Amino acid sequence: MTEATAVFIVENLNTWVIVPLLALAIVFAFYRLIIGPSLPDRVVAIDMMSGIAVAMMAAYSVATGETVFLDIALVVALITFLGTIGFAYYIDKRQ
Repeated sequence: MTEATAVFIVENLNTWVIVPLLALAIVFAFYRLIIGPSLPDRVVAIDMMSGIAVAMMAAYSVATGETVFLDIALVVALITFLGTIGFAYYIDKRQ
């Protein structure tokens, strides 16, 4: 398999499989965000949506070969982690 063939397969895999599945996952997470019966359910949905966004950035980075998007995805994941810790602290103190 040549390098051009491998790049073609990865680009098509991203376009036709990975990105649509991630978009579907965001739709389900958004549904949980709207319908979620409690605040922790909504916090988990927001965390899941940001995790999926990081996965989309990583998939885009792999498809285009732009490594700067991996750095951005790492920063977004770290900020999301801190936000989740903040929400958990708030929920703990609220009860």
